Amino acid sequence: MVRTQITRIPELASQQRGDLDALLDSALVGHFALQADEHPVVIPTAIARDGDSVLAHGSTGSRWMRALASGVPTSLGVTMLDGIVVARSAFESSMHYRSAVLFGMCSTVVDPREKRAALDLITDRLLPGRVAEVRDPTVKELAATLVLRLPIDQWSLKISADWPEDPDSDLAGPAWAGVVPMTVTYGAPHPAPDLSAGIEIPDSVRNLGRY
Repeated sequence: MVRTQITRIPELASQQRGDLDALLDSALVGHFALQADEHPVVIPTAIARDGDSVLAHGSTGSRWMRALASGVPTSLGVTMLDGIVVARSAFESSMHYRSAVLFGMCSTVVDPREKRAALDLITDRLLPGRVAEVRDPTVKELAATLVLRLPIDQWSLKISADWPEDPDSDLAGPAWAGVVPMTVTYGAPHPAPDLSAGIEIPDSVRNLGRY
């Protein structure tokens, strides 16, 4: 069986690359799975899509990151919850979601210019516009950071976006049914206690919550 073949509720599968890109461009965190020291491990980390690959970064001191950098087989799980499906029974209740698993092997971004560009992309993915507001990374900081690239080659994707599928026997019942959408929102920013007086909230932070 092909590992990208979806066998459970296959009608939710999408083969559209645009759907996958939309998910990867929405998610901030992915989970890399690998076998290390004879034990399975899962690493949650920030991700950013860069064309036909997914970027991740971490400390050179992390043995899990070093294991990924060595080219061991891995899978990357990415999920976004878009809503709660409230059915007329607990059994039929579910979620609206987009969920993908990517398979392959990571490579290390070594070229200094490519590495810097990758880190800038990750930073601006988390906080758009932030790179232009802060100092450049130091040589020491760059040397202490691993940047990994996973090609978008083998993947599977499921999208759940339907209404509750209640059986006819429940349709006339007294329970409410519908969908409750979920969205990501940001609260008011909290300045660091050691922030110097007179420094205003930057545009990158203001734009997150439109402050």
